[in-house]
Amino acid sequence: MMSSFITYARRLVGAALVLAPLLSHGQGRTTTTVVGAAARKAPATEAALGGKATLTGRISGPTTDSVAISLRENPLDPKEKLFRAKIGDKGEFRLTVPVSGPTKADLVYGDDVAPLFLDPGTDIEVRFKGSDMSGTLKFKANDVPTGLATKLRNGSNLTDEQRHRQQGANANNYLVEADAQFVENDGFQVLPDNIQLYEAPFLSFLEYRRKHQFEFLEDHAAKQSFTQDFYNYAHAEVVYAYANDRLTFQDLREQVVNTEGRLKMAPDYYNFLREPGLLNDPNAAQSELYHEFLLNYVHFAVAQDKHQRTDPDFYPASYALASKKLTGPTRAIILGRILQESFRFGHVKQSAAMLADFRAYDAKNQYFPTLQADFDRHKEFAIGAPAPDFKLATAAGDTVHLHDFAGKLVYLNFWKSTNGLCLRDLAYAQELMRKFEGKNITFINIALDENEQAWRSLVMAKKLPGVQVRVPGGGLRSQIAKEYALQEVPTYMLVGEDGTFLNTKPKRLSSRAAIDEINQSFGKASTYTSAIDFPATKK
Repeated sequence: MMSSFITYARRLVGAALVLAPLLSHGQGRTTTTVVGAAARKAPATEAALGGKATLTGRISGPTTDSVAISLRENPLDPKEKLFRAKIGDKGEFRLTVPVSGPTKADLVYGDDVAPLFLDPGTDIEVRFKGSDMSGTLKFKANDVPTGLATKLRNGSNLTDEQRHRQQGANANNYLVEADAQFVENDGFQVLPDNIQLYEAPFLSFLEYRRKHQFEFLEDHAAKQSFTQDFYNYAHAEVVYAYANDRLTFQDLREQVVNTEGRLKMAPDYYNFLREPGLLNDPNAAQSELYHEFLLNYVHFAVAQDKHQRTDPDFYPASYALASKKLTGPTRAIILGRILQESFRFGHVKQSAAMLADFRAYDAKNQYFPTLQADFDRHKEFAIGAPAPDFKLATAAGDTVHLHDFAGKLVYLNFWKSTNGLCLRDLAYAQELMRKFEGKNITFINIALDENEQAWRSLVMAKKLPGVQVRVPGGGLRSQIAKEYALQEVPTYMLVGEDGTFLNTKPKRLSSRAAIDEINQSFGKASTYTSAIDFPATKK
């Protein structure tokens, strides 16, 4: 289950329209550089504002030669468009990007990233020190008279365009301040210490954080002017940070606290999910935390109906529930997210059927091409697909193939002896193997080390159990890494007794849930494979 504990780190609170009421509701970058891209057709009001957003800037003591704005136009496509500008001799730059409506973006400078909120008509100046963008970032409206704090509050002496520019500057300054107040302050972060709390103190922490976020929002909204769209975004980020962290706490705690069983929650703990409007909030459309919450809610609700992720019908049940419970344009996004999960962890035949059904929810064909391409990339690497065979030498000098272990459950561990996280997991791996000693399972540890002697020495010195093999040449660019679509180490996979993928994302070795997951996997292979049609050459 994806959690806002992870996404929360860079996406907190924004700001809002002065008169909008506050509600009391009790979360690796892939980029494509774009040059001179045309804006999509915008509504008349947006067209009047130009259908674009402009940032001009000056950097004191630049440490790199360019600055960029990163935009994600399609929430189902991990690729982001990167609009880059050269920094002049005096540290000056100008960036103009096409925007068809209000959108979340990022300002990218070297390794530093700061949140932006842009819409048609945004025209602001940004200044910061090259050595510390996040700590010195300031925004100012272009072509708006100076000394206008009082004038702005009174709404006098400004054209509509000038007022809109000032609102854009106010919004982005607020994002900077909120980032410093809540993201950089550990007192408001959901850290491991908080996750280990029991129910009552954890809820107290969430409510304390939410109270301060709303007070911060209300205080700034009383002093500044923001667009309604920005207010909606800001308010939704607070509401769904709380809702998401509360919803996922029980599961996350079970993964983090491996010295205790699953925490039993009070009977009314999940009652907040019944709040009117929480699931279908049209004002939250721009919030990624809202999307994350809806996906986690679907997973939660399906699990309450006794469907486990290892069950063949988990993703069809999730798709059906989202189709029924959700409304509006966000429904297509969440259905698309469920489909993408199904492509990676589900069954080819069932995924194909759901993808065909999805067309009914995507009348404008916004998402289907992306999903079709994603399906085509994953259909041979889904649950039930044959795991690629291999022939690798063991540390003892023997040779093994994957097919040598037909009839057994196989736990694959792709690792490197030079990777800190892999080394940390060694102790958990050995303990897990001991727990399943004598059971119908084999643990194969596939090293991607470039240095064969260093790997062999560690295996021998530590007397590592299980089957220890190494990929010749090592590295994530090796043929076996490509065949298994490896992106990082450690990576774990479960292969069924019939040689097909059973789980391409099993629980981490350090998780208590890993034991239950493996126990539930024995004998499941035929269930998964029967749900898939493969050409004869793939069987």
